[in-house]
Amino acid sequence: MPRSVMKKAQTTHRIALLFNANKIYDREIITGIGNYLLSTRVAWDLFLEEDFRARLNGIEHWDGDGIIADFDDPAVAETLSHCDLPVVAIGSSYEDTTFYPEKVPYIATDNAKVVQLAYDHLIGAGLPRFALYSLPENPNNRWAQEREHAFRKLLAADGLEGEIYRGLSTTALGWHEAIERLQTWLAGLPKPVGVIAVTDARARQLLQACMQANIPVPEQVAIVGIDNDPLTRTLTRIPITSVIQGAEEMGRTAAHLLHRMLLGARFPGTVIRVPPVGINVLESTDHQPLASPYVMRARHFIRQYACQGIKTEQVADYVGVSRSSLEEHFRRELGRTVHQEILRHKLEHAQALLAKNEVSNAEVAIRCGFTSVQYMYAVFRRELDCTPKEFQERLRAQAEGGDAVAPGKPGTSAAGSGPIGSGPTGSTLAGPGGTQPGPGAASGVTSGALANAVASLTAGAGVKTPARGRPAAAVSESSARNTDDTTVHRSSQATTTLASLTKTTAQYRA
Repeated sequence: MPRSVMKKAQTTHRIALLFNANKIYDREIITGIGNYLLSTRVAWDLFLEEDFRARLNGIEHWDGDGIIADFDDPAVAETLSHCDLPVVAIGSSYEDTTFYPEKVPYIATDNAKVVQLAYDHLIGAGLPRFALYSLPENPNNRWAQEREHAFRKLLAADGLEGEIYRGLSTTALGWHEAIERLQTWLAGLPKPVGVIAVTDARARQLLQACMQANIPVPEQVAIVGIDNDPLTRTLTRIPITSVIQGAEEMGRTAAHLLHRMLLGARFPGTVIRVPPVGINVLESTDHQPLASPYVMRARHFIRQYACQGIKTEQVADYVGVSRSSLEEHFRRELGRTVHQEILRHKLEHAQALLAKNEVSNAEVAIRCGFTSVQYMYAVFRRELDCTPKEFQERLRAQAEGGDAVAPGKPGTSAAGSGPIGSGPTGSTLAGPGGTQPGPGAASGVTSGALANAVASLTAGAGVKTPARGRPAAAVSESSARNTDDTTVHRSSQATTTLASLTKTTAQYRA
């Protein structure tokens, strides 16, 4: 065997990953770890339980070389507190720095910036009141209580009041009671209101409660989740806006630190906070103040059933008024007909499916409620001045080059006349579903977070980035707050510098 191959085999390390990968947050962290391994010549054998659950029995005696673990679980943190192996902790950020471990480096999702991004988005959507749907107080939910604290600080800075509801833990036996209590809380909120849910799972429960209680979303209750979980989008009739945490970046950063630790570096008490990537803006926050309760109820019904072939008469029956009366309310409030509103939602859904490029055009037509592929093509031609295939090609060209002409958007024809709706659902990118960047985050993946953190630690000071602007009409200068992004915290226990971390990943590819 060549000596170079033998040397490579001798440097293989056995690394345990202690995460519960049934959650999207944990899965993305693991993905970030994997991406780091793919981009370097690091040779790691990764240990995870076969069912991707974290089990601690005997882990403190595990015959391995290092561990990356979820320290939001108090049991994990306690078990590894006396571990002799190199450990990198991952978890939530805390304002009280005594919550951080003293002996190991800690990579944190920046809760303050996560909540700020959701809050600022709701302000930008025109919501005048705010609430937060959290989780029951529990040692395992400390991160949720930290998001409550961040929410209170944002309200106080703007001179506003808001409500926080923790609700019940969801079980099969307690599900009905949990939804009933949630509906009671929602009924008592002054409306319209923007509600931040501490997870996408909680956001889905909010949406279910609203739908069962016939509370229009987003006209009366606009909802923002956290995690951008694709499973949640699959399970909801109204797509939920969600904050995209920097979980993959957290995984990459943790892997990089452990890599350095295996080579002899030590970073006790170091905390690196990773900001969110951005926010995926979807229909649950497409808030538009409306005076007519008939239009609110009609749009609530259309959002749920537009792609099931509903007609104007069915919408009028649901609202409880005549077709002519409903049409008059729509023209006065929205400047379009009920049919145009139905078509707008079908077209948006078709664009979203075409952007994913996972099913045939015929299947897209069926899923979106078009009577035939030919009719869908005709609608695209009339409203977007392109065929479905051309729409996909434009999206591809834009993704590859960045300067391509954006495809037409639902709501206006290519010439800008003949509106069928009010445009795509808050998207800041061409095509369906937009992503707005998070505070302190680079466009796209926040691959610069680690470099900034390293440079900050080397210089002995926190990294600062400009505050992300907010709508001038929403917040006055007197209530503006400091949103500078300090991504690195140097603990008082940290006695070493991270000068060795200034080497870039590329240096390990040689």
